[in-house]
Amino acid sequence: MSQHTHSFQAEVAQLLHLVTHSLYSNPEIFLRELVSNASDACDKLRFAALGDASLYGDQPDLEVRLSFDAAAKTLTITDTGIGMSEQEAIDHLGTIAKSGTKAFMEQLSGDQKSDAQLIGQFGVGFYSGFIVADRITVESRRAGLPQTEGVRWTSTGTGDFVTETITRPARGTSVTLHLREDQQEFLNAWKLKSLVSKYSDHISLPILMEKEEWKEGENEGEPGGMVKTGEWETVNKASALWTRAKKDISAEQYREFYKSISHDHEDPLAWAHNRVEGNSEYTQLLYIPAKAPFDLYTRDKHAGVKLYVKRVFIMDDAEALLPQYLRFVKGVIDSADLPLNVSRELLQESRDVRLIRDGSVKRVLSMLEDLAKHDKHEAGTDADGVTDVVSEEDKAKEGKYTRFYAEFGPVLKEGLGEDFANRERIAKLLRFASTIGDAPTVGLADYKARMKEGQEAIYYITADTLAAAKNSPQLEVFKKKGIEVLLMTDRVDEWALNYLHDFDGTPLQSVAKGAVDLGKLQDEEEKKAAEEAAEAFKPLLAKLKEALKDKAEDVRVTARLVDSPACLVVQDGDMSSQLARMLKQAGQEVPGSKPVLEVNPDHALVRKLDGSVHFHDLAHILFDQALLAEGGHLEDPAAYVKRVNALLV
Repeated sequence: MSQHTHSFQAEVAQLLHLVTHSLYSNPEIFLRELVSNASDACDKLRFAALGDASLYGDQPDLEVRLSFDAAAKTLTITDTGIGMSEQEAIDHLGTIAKSGTKAFMEQLSGDQKSDAQLIGQFGVGFYSGFIVADRITVESRRAGLPQTEGVRWTSTGTGDFVTETITRPARGTSVTLHLREDQQEFLNAWKLKSLVSKYSDHISLPILMEKEEWKEGENEGEPGGMVKTGEWETVNKASALWTRAKKDISAEQYREFYKSISHDHEDPLAWAHNRVEGNSEYTQLLYIPAKAPFDLYTRDKHAGVKLYVKRVFIMDDAEALLPQYLRFVKGVIDSADLPLNVSRELLQESRDVRLIRDGSVKRVLSMLEDLAKHDKHEAGTDADGVTDVVSEEDKAKEGKYTRFYAEFGPVLKEGLGEDFANRERIAKLLRFASTIGDAPTVGLADYKARMKEGQEAIYYITADTLAAAKNSPQLEVFKKKGIEVLLMTDRVDEWALNYLHDFDGTPLQSVAKGAVDLGKLQDEEEKKAAEEAAEAFKPLLAKLKEALKDKAEDVRVTARLVDSPACLVVQDGDMSSQLARMLKQAGQEVPGSKPVLEVNPDHALVRKLDGSVHFHDLAHILFDQALLAEGGHLEDPAAYVKRVNALLV
C-alpha cells in the first residue's frame, strides 16, 4: 500500500489555522457537524440507490455509530453512507470544493464568532474536528467499489495530509478523532449521549452507541467502572423532527434543528411548522434566519429548502419550491405526492410542486406579517377603556422585523417584480427611510395614514446614498411645505418600483421625474406666480436651452426649488439618472436620453445669468452643479474646474 502526501489548498490551510486557534467558542459543536455529515452521506446513498439497489451490497441498514476508546484517547463517528474513493477524499477533504472560494476567504476576518458562522454556512464542518483533535484519521470506501479500493486519509491539520489505499470490508466512512489532552471529556458515554440529544435528536437515522454497565472490581478494594457490553443501542429519537407533532417539540429543539440544516450559529428569527392536506399533501418546516449569508447576492449560489419525499431525502437547495426573492428561507419540505425519482427538471413542471410553492410562499409571508405586526407592540387601551395585555410571545417578537429587514429588505423587494400574485402583500412589508426619519422603518401604509389633506400621491426619491437623497434639491419645496418624502437608497429600488405604480389606490410619484405637481397642496397664488415666472423667463430659458443643447433635453422654470439654483429631472416614463448610472457601471448600454434642467427663478445666480458676459460658462456650471448634487459624474471635470477658476479669478 503506497502512501501519498498532498498539500492542502491554500484556503483550507488558512481555515485550519483559524480552527486550531479556538475558532468555535463552543467546542462541542464539532459533534453536531460530523454527525450531520454522516447523516448526509446516508441520505445520498439512499437517493443513489433508488436507481441502483446493488449499492447497498450486503449492508442494507443506514446508520451512524459513535464509539470511543479511553485508553487510545480516540472518538470515532462511523456511517454506512455513500462513502468516498481515494480521489474523492483528496477532493473533498483537501479543498473547499465550492464556487465562491475566493469570496469565502475574503470574508475571513480573524473574529472568532463571525468566522465560525462563515465556516458553517460554507458547508465545511468537517474541519471543526480539529477543534478537539490534534490528528484526524478518515477511512472510507465508496458504495459500489471493491473492498480493496478503500482509502485512509490522515492529517494533523497543518500544511498537508496523507492518503493511502486500504482494504475496507465495510461501505461508508469512519472519522476517528485523536483528542487533545484538554478535550478528554468527550471520552464519556453520558456526555456523548447528552450532546446527541441536544444537537442531533431530530436525525431520522438511528445513532447507535455501545451499551455500558457497571462492573465491580475483581479484587477487594479495587474500584469498579463502566464496561462495554457489546450491545448497541439507539441514543436519538431516530424520527425526522418535522414528522412529529408540534406539541412534542420544544423551542430549543426547533432552534437546534435549524442550526443543523443551515450551519448557522445564530438562532432563527421565526419558524412555521405545518402539515398541509388537500390537493397536495406535504409537511413544511420553514425558518427565517436572523443574519444574511455573505453570498446572498452571489449569482451562482444555489439556494432553497431541503426536499424529502415520504421522509426520503431527495435534494438540497430545491430552488423550485420557493421563488428567488425568498432565497434566504431555510427548512424542509416533505411531500407525500412527488415521485422518489423526481429531478430538478421535473420539479419545474410538476403541478404538485406549484401547489407546494404557492403554499410555502403564503406561509413565509404570513410569518413576516406576524413579525411586522409585533415589531413595536406596546400595551394600549381600546375603545372600552380596557388595557391590552401583551403576551410574552408577542414581546419576544418585538424588534425582530426591524432586524429581518436590515438583513433581507433589498431581497424582499425583488418580489415586486417576481411575484405578481403576492405583490400587494409584499408592498405592505416594505420599509423605507423618509424625510422624517433616517432608519428604514416607514411602511407605505404608515405613510398613507399621515398624508396631508389634499395630498394625492406617495412621493419618493431614489439615490445612491441616504445623504444624497436627504440633501437632494428636488426635496426643497416638499420640506418647505412639510410633505413627507420616502428616501429609497437600495440598488434594487429603481427596478422594483417599475412594478409598483400605486399602493392601495394611491399612485407613487418620483419627485425627480416630470414637472412637479403638488395638486391641491399648491395654492392659487403659488400657481399664478409660477406661471408668471415661466412667461417672464422665456427669453432666458431659450438662451439656456441653446447653450446646453448637447446636455439638456429642455430647460424650464420650476416651483420645486427653494434654496438651490437648479436641479435635473427626467421626463415621466424615462429611465432615472440613478438607474442609468447603475447600468453603465454594470457594463450595459443605456439609451441616450438627456435630462431636463429646472431653474429657480428666485435664485440670485439664475437672475445674474441674464445679460452676464460669462453667460455660456455660467450656464454650463449651473448644469454641472445640478448633476453633482444628484450624485452624477461629470463628463469633463477638467472643463468644469477651468470654468469655476476663471470666474473666481
